[in-house]
Amino acid sequence: MPAESQAAHQRRRRRTHLLLAGVAGLATAGALAAALPATATAEESSAKHGSGYFNRYQDVQLLSFNDLHGNLEPPAGSAGRVTELQPDGTTKTVDAGGVEYLATHLRQAREGNKYSITAAGGDMVGASPLISGLFHDEPTIEALNKLDLDVTSVGNHEFDEGAKELGRLQNGGCHPTAGCYVKDEEFEGADFPYLAANVLDEKTGKPILKPYWVWKKKDVKVGFIGVTLEDTPGVVSADGVKGLKFKDEVETINKYAKVLQRQGVKSIVALIHEGGLPASGSYNYNCDSPGAGDGISGPIVDIAKNITPQVDALVTGHTHAAYVCTIPDPAGKPRMVTSAASFGRLYTDTTLTYDRFTGDIARTSVKSANHVVTRTVAKAPDMTELIGKWNTLAAPIGNRAIGYISADIPNTGTESPVGDLIADAQLAHGKELDPETDLALMNPGGVRAPLTYAAKGSEGDGVVTYAEGFTVQPFSNTVNLQDFTGAQLIQVLKEQVSGTNAASPKILQPSSGLTYTLDLTKSGADRVVTDSIKLNGAAIDPTATYRVATNSFLAGGGDGFPTLGQGTNDLVGSDDLTALEKYLTANSSATNPIAPPAANRITVVSQ
Repeated sequence: MPAESQAAHQRRRRRTHLLLAGVAGLATAGALAAALPATATAEESSAKHGSGYFNRYQDVQLLSFNDLHGNLEPPAGSAGRVTELQPDGTTKTVDAGGVEYLATHLRQAREGNKYSITAAGGDMVGASPLISGLFHDEPTIEALNKLDLDVTSVGNHEFDEGAKELGRLQNGGCHPTAGCYVKDEEFEGADFPYLAANVLDEKTGKPILKPYWVWKKKDVKVGFIGVTLEDTPGVVSADGVKGLKFKDEVETINKYAKVLQRQGVKSIVALIHEGGLPASGSYNYNCDSPGAGDGISGPIVDIAKNITPQVDALVTGHTHAAYVCTIPDPAGKPRMVTSAASFGRLYTDTTLTYDRFTGDIARTSVKSANHVVTRTVAKAPDMTELIGKWNTLAAPIGNRAIGYISADIPNTGTESPVGDLIADAQLAHGKELDPETDLALMNPGGVRAPLTYAAKGSEGDGVVTYAEGFTVQPFSNTVNLQDFTGAQLIQVLKEQVSGTNAASPKILQPSSGLTYTLDLTKSGADRVVTDSIKLNGAAIDPTATYRVATNSFLAGGGDGFPTLGQGTNDLVGSDDLTALEKYLTANSSATNPIAPPAANRITVVSQ
């Protein structure tokens, strides 16, 4: 066994003694009001026991983060910044993220904390930049091992390549088709358990991975239960979830909380890959104003209100939002619910005070806060070495120029410039396959990053490299053509703001020529104004047939668009990144770079 692999193996064995059987959980930013029982402080309170004294209360540090998505290097553009609320009410942006800095921040946070756990809320991998995605996310698992991650829940993106590939990330082994990337070195898998309590094998009815895990140090025990959102099949390609069942989050967590209680584990954290939407985009916004949990909405609110009071804190994710809230449990008592945005830009530091008399968390003493992973600290040398190793392997592919841009092309807004660019690229590819192709639609969740004008390496300003294109579109979906009636096309646009998308609209990015009005003063499907929908200036004819290009995820009805799964006369083209590359190559040059689309195809009425 090579020295590096042997070291990793030994490290895994050293850490194994901390594990009992499996759960995941974590809590984050903010503080619950009130103090410990009047008789004690967390670190120093002692009680007589037999002939001596012992500390009744023990502070346990819980560090957590979520939705890393393989972002080992600092994310580009707005994806690599956080918004910070200032005392005077103004905001400022702070550059954040990158595992070289995340490692330093976590290691500094652990200093002086003998009882420290690091947990995550899912989507550690998937939709990753080239440095990780090109190698089936082995680099990210290696980085998480070096970060001393103790446990994580699965997220929906852990299923992008199916349950077998997730099992390989957990247990190790070289990729079945790509093989081993480093000579004489087999991928060893994750040192930490992935928890998947609500993901069952359809045939056996049992969880595909551990449902829970228990952290133990001396006489202190904390259990973790890990779940992903029940709607994972709606946001992952059908192949990725084939043969799997996804159960209700609340029912699953309550079930395994009872299991842990029977095992004598009273301190429990739930790791939930589902989240909420705070009223502010600032990471330090107080979402407990004016009252507990008043500043947050979304699925996590109902979930939190129904999870058994036996669970002491919730570490969440999926929405890429930052919050530290106290949402009341079914007994009406406040309980910490946290999320650390995404891409490694934040981490949450939560203090759980363990009561040795009861074996439970003194919940009134829980405090938590989100912290920025600033880039002003020293880089962690071991992470710099890891990034260098994988970048060297990726360079021959990633450094190739595929196009030129005249300015930043952002991925923000209801209709984003880079979303329009991708839709135009897919329309162009569709016309190559079938000249009768009329339009293209791109799901916003598939647009993972902006294209930035400033050079990331030595390629020069305005140059778009393959690596940058991969970061924008990392899913390897194909471009599919289907026929729809005009009535079906109108229904697709209505589904952006109705059905499962009613509460959180998913606005498809339209290709050039498709225009309509989105009236946010209305509700439900009426927010898409039917009479305004036009293609190349002409109203959509409900009885006519339209040839539509989408990616294979949407073509299967993904993201809450069931009508897109009802198309006919299917034709499958190249992968979506190839379509973008061909479009950029054909429509830009060093002397004539492509300009950002105006993002004016959707007229938004907000008041």
